Order: sequence, then structure tokens, then C-alpha cells
Amino acid sequence: MPLYTELPSGLDTVDVVIAGGGTAGCIVASRLSDAYPNLSILVIEQGADSAGDPTVIFPAMYIAHMSPDSPRMQLLKGNKSTALGGREPIVPIAKSLGGGSSVNMLMYSRAQKSDLETWQTPGWEPDEMLRLMRKLETYHGPGDKQQHGFDGPIHVSPGTYTSSRLIDAFLSASAQRGWKELQDLGDLDTNNGIQRAQRYISPDGERQDTAYCYLHPRLQDGKHPNLHVLVQSRVVKILFDDDKRANGVVYTPAQSAKPRTINAKKMVIVSGGACGTPLLLERSGVGDPTILNRAGIEVVAQVPGVGASYDDHQVFSSPYRSSLDIDETLDGFVNGKINVPALMESKDKMLGWNGLEVTGKLRPHATDVASVGPEFEAEWKEKFADNPNKLLVGLTLIAGNAVDPLESPIGQYFTISVFNMYPSSRGHIHVTGPNPDDPLDFDPAFFDEGGVDIKKCIWGYKTQREIARRMNVYRGELAMFHPKFATGSKAACVELQGPPTPNIENIEYTAEDDSAIEEWLRNKIATTWHSAGTCRMLPLHENGVVDANLGVHNVTGLKVADVSVIPCNVGAHTNNIAMVIGEKAAEIFIKELGLPQ
Repeated sequence: MPLYTELPSGLDTVDVVIAGGGTAGCIVASRLSDAYPNLSILVIEQGADSAGDPTVIFPAMYIAHMSPDSPRMQLLKGNKSTALGGREPIVPIAKSLGGGSSVNMLMYSRAQKSDLETWQTPGWEPDEMLRLMRKLETYHGPGDKQQHGFDGPIHVSPGTYTSSRLIDAFLSASAQRGWKELQDLGDLDTNNGIQRAQRYISPDGERQDTAYCYLHPRLQDGKHPNLHVLVQSRVVKILFDDDKRANGVVYTPAQSAKPRTINAKKMVIVSGGACGTPLLLERSGVGDPTILNRAGIEVVAQVPGVGASYDDHQVFSSPYRSSLDIDETLDGFVNGKINVPALMESKDKMLGWNGLEVTGKLRPHATDVASVGPEFEAEWKEKFADNPNKLLVGLTLIAGNAVDPLESPIGQYFTISVFNMYPSSRGHIHVTGPNPDDPLDFDPAFFDEGGVDIKKCIWGYKTQREIARRMNVYRGELAMFHPKFATGSKAACVELQGPPTPNIENIEYTAEDDSAIEEWLRNKIATTWHSAGTCRMLPLHENGVVDANLGVHNVTGLKVADVSVIPCNVGAHTNNIAMVIGEKAAEIFIKELGLPQ
């Protein structure tokens, strides 16, 4: 069936409505349509279709989605935070068919086994999650074949291009600091090292998103006549009958402010992501009665956990000057030194590159733990020391200035990004009124926990900088994007004219230097686009929102399928777990519908 920007006038009832055509939603729709060709399914997505868009197809063009005016992104503003020096943190969320998988940075990364064990949810054990990870992928990378899949819709490969000199320099420097190259950080067990990046890029250089790999083929093959997709339309609320069974949705088409109702005979599935799903539930009367009453929304079901426990990885990035050439970084895509239209015309292999060259999962050395401070040491002993499967921070090497290339002198840079994978703080996201455009009460709660997360990030800053200083392509820090150390400090940024000298000593940081790093972190810490946990899969009395079969508590006929259901965050980029949730959800829903296949 064709993809619509406006539904035909006669289409007002379907079997299943999927509110949100994001990463998981595209998978659910596709698998349901495969299982039940006669089941009428309608996906309603706020963003536009992604088919044929070069900024989606070509991995190197993901840079376009980093722009504040990207049509495929929506920027949410958080509440003003004293922990962030009065900043109002910005959290971008995808607004595109395919969701985050269509606009993200394409890094292949999987959860650790211990992450999944903490979920403690029947049917969602690590072995079951690994089965689904294998189901969704066609893997072209290294590692144990038992841990990967080879006939799934999503290709995973190194892509068509790499910055070999940068990679080699980083691997050598990291080994000097005690973190060796590992074969496969995606096997759920391996930890505390670095790996040459695998990517959600096909061997011929195309992005592997769920709209392109799942949904579009089914819309085009003529075998799924009852699969309907409506884009550029926003679901306003879910409708319920007198028995609190979800039986439809109200949505607003892009072409009209007049709302329209679609009836759902069998099921409503919400797949709006960790930010969109709780807001839709609250606008529909499902949530904490205190919040709903304050917003002027009639209560349908008391589910206090909706919108609570907002979780996100936290990231900071440090750019460095380099001796790299123009074809060894992505800087030229931004500063005009690379002729992008010419690359597209010739289908240059550079387009099949995301510039993320190395990924790492790191734990501190024993000598580091006590030196960071007593708060950190206590956290380490409680949550990490006895669990070698659990990383402390994630790390990514990027070929280019990943902070703000337009504000930098034209040049060739590399960036090391550090991720606080298990923040201690939890935030919230709630509506303040019944309309989608009413202001949000959104607190990502970065650094609100009292100091432990800051200590983790200070250790992360020092660690990545010591690696950078030992890379033979390093030519100093890009000082405008580093802490402002005092004149004369041993930590002060430098600019080199040649490669670093051998046998470099570690920087000796003073208390004043640590204060400078802390101030910088409070001003620069940002979201990773990995929002999660706002509709957790837990019992109602534990502030949960959905059960193990993804049904929303205290109502029927309403399901959630996205990363909002994660009970605890994972030590990895969330794209993979979002796809796993899509696959698992589809299997659950197919079984519950119980129709002849």
C-alpha cells in the first residue's frame, strides 16, 4: 500500500493502530503484517518519510541531523538546572519515520549481560535477548559466530571507509594506558577494552535503519495490502471505552488543525520513544492523578510511574588538533573543504562512513579508584567492583571535531567522547496541559545526585586526555572546547608543531584543576540521545507502567513498544536494544492476537 500524508476519507477503522513510526514501531508493524496479512494496521508518525533522503541514506550525512534546524529532529528544552549552572538542557528526539535509527550516528553497540540480568523480568532474560539480537542482524564483523546473526534485515559492518592512521594511533596509545584492543565488545560478556568500530552500515555503504530495512520493503512488495503508514501527523490522545479498553486514537494531520479519530478494533500500540510515549499516555488520562489533575486532564487510569525515572546516558566531548589529512576526518563535510555533491554524484566510498572509528567500554585501574575521591570509591565498591561485566564509562573516537566545527578554525581534528553509562540521578518528563504544544515539565536531572556522576566524568576526562596525548597524530588540545585551566597549570592546553615526545608523563592535576574540569562539565555535559525508562516494565507497586507483555497497567488493549519500558539503562548505545524491544514486542503481540497465520 502507498504511504500517506493524508488518509483516504473511508479509512476510519483498523485492527491495530501504532502511534509512532520510530525504531521499534517500524519493526512491530512489519512483523505483524508478515504474520497476519489480513490484519489492518495503521502506523501514524509525526515526522516525514525517510525514503530517498540522502541525509538518511548516506551515513556521512548524519551530520545534517546535528543541526538545530534539522527537519528530522525535535528539540525538547529541560527545566533550568542549578546543577548545570542555570542551563536549560536540550534533548533532541527523532521526528522521522524510522525514529532514531534514521538519524543517529550509526554506532553498533550491545548491552552487557549484567544489564539484562538486572531487569529480572520473565521472558526478557539475557539468552532471550541474545536470540533477538541475532534475529535482527546480518553481521559482517569479528567475533564468535554463536553471538551474532547472519540472515537478519539489519546489516552490521565496518562500512566502506575508515581513517586507518587515526585508528592505529588510538589503539597504540590506548594500549600504553592499559586498555588493549578487543575483538568483540558486542558479545554481552567482553568488557574493559576498545574495539575497531562496527556500524549500522551495509557493506555497500547505506544506513541500516528500521524504516529502510523493515517497513519500506513491505510497503513496496504488493504482499502487504493492509499495512498503512501515515506520516506528518501527530497522535494527540488515546481513546478508551467505558471498560478502560483502548479503542482508538485522535490525531492531527499536518495539513489541518482539525483532529481526526481512528478506531482500533484489537489493539493500540504506543511507540513514541522515552519522551513521546509518557506524554501521550498522560494526555490520554493515564498517569499520576496529581499531575493529570494539575494539567486539567481527566483521569482514566492511575499509573503513577508514567513519565517518572527518566534515564539517559551523559556525554562530554573533547576535540584535539591533529596531523590528519582532509580525507581522514569528516571536518571537510562541514567546513566546505570537501565537495559533498561531487561525492554523491560519484557515489564515493567516503559517504559510507560515519567517522566513529573506535568504541570502548572502560573500567578504572585499581590505582585510580581511591584517587578519584571517597564518593566515587563508595559507588565503585557498591555497584561495580564485584561485577567485572559492568563498565564505568563508554568511549568513542571520532574523526573530526564533533563539538562545534563551525566555531573552530578550519582544520583536521579528532574528538574523544566519554559516556557516563550509569548515572545515579533520575529525572522526569510530564505534561502541564492537555494539548501537545503545552509547555513540558522536563527535568533530565543531569548531575543532580550530589557529586558521584561528576567524579566519574572527571576521571573520564583525564583518562581520555592521557590517551590522546600519546597518539602520534595529536598536535594539542583545541583549547576553546576544553576546561579553562589557570595560567601556569600543568594541565593547561598546548599546541604542538610536531608529534608528541616518547615516554610522556601523566598530567598532575591540582584541586584547582579539578574545579576547572567540574565547572566545564557542568556547562558542557549533554544528552546522548539515549533517553529511556519513563514507562518502565515493572509491577505497578514498583512504579512500573507496563507488565512483561508490555501491557499498560490498569487498562486493557494498550501496549508500549519502545525504550521507555527499559527498567534499567544499558551500558551501550540504545539503538540495538530499541530494535530488540521491537522484535520482542512483535512476538508478544502476534501471540496475543491469536489469529490464523
